[in-house]
Order: sequence, then C-alpha cells, then structure tokens
Amino acid sequence: MPTVQSHYQGNLRTHNKHVSSGNTLLTDAPTDNQGKGEAFSPTDLVSAALGSCMMTIMGIWATKNQVSLEGTTWETTKKMTSQPRKIASIEITFHFPSGLQLSQETRAQLEKVAKSCPVALSLHPEVKQVVHFDYDA
Repeated sequence: MPTVQSHYQGNLRTHNKHVSSGNTLLTDAPTDNQGKGEAFSPTDLVSAALGSCMMTIMGIWATKNQVSLEGTTWETTKKMTSQPRKIASIEITFHFPSGLQLSQETRAQLEKVAKSCPVALSLHPEVKQVVHFDYDA
C-alpha cells in the first residue's frame, strides 16, 4: 500500500493524501519559481520535515527518559541555490521553555538524537544543516 497518493492539479500545484490517516496537503511552486506561493513548496516540506523529524526523535527520547519537552517551538529557514536550483542549507532553531530546567547531560542527549533523525541522515551531505538549541526561551 502506498504512503501518499498524489495528483497534479495544474498551475504548478499538487494535491497529496496521506493514505493511512486521510490527511491532505497542497504544494505550490514558490513565487520565485513561476508559482503562486499559496502553499508549501516541495522544498519547504523538506525543510519542515527536518525540523519535525528532529523534534519527534527528541520527543521519543524525552518520553523514554521521563523528560518534558512540552512547549518547545522551532523556526526553520531554508536557503536555495539557483544554479542548479536546490536546497543549499536548512537552519533550525529550537526554543525550549526556560521552565523545563534541562540538565547539561539531557541537553547533550537531545542535541545528539536530534542530529541523528532519519531525515537528517537522508539529506544529501551538500545540504548544510545548521541547528541551534535555545534553552532560555
């Protein structure tokens, strides 16, 4: 069974359905590449996938170790190259609420597992991954 079923709607837009949950999302080409920019671009999804994967892996580790990460947020910035057009870098900053009071050992573990998430390991080595951890948000 497929993971995602998709179809092209025309005008540089795709419709994608997650088969097991039924959730859907659209993609649209960005305005700097002939699109309307009305939805995530495919490369936006790659960038979002990296941050979400890192947070999920940290969440799995935290649950196993009875550490709360509730309230953690993050920001993702994607930079593209033009020749060829591809993702040059993805920068992610995680903001952990200061009330979590995470030990240095816990912080080191979170940073280690985040950087070993499946998406991080799947991206081409030329895609620079810059990850910041702000523990005083």
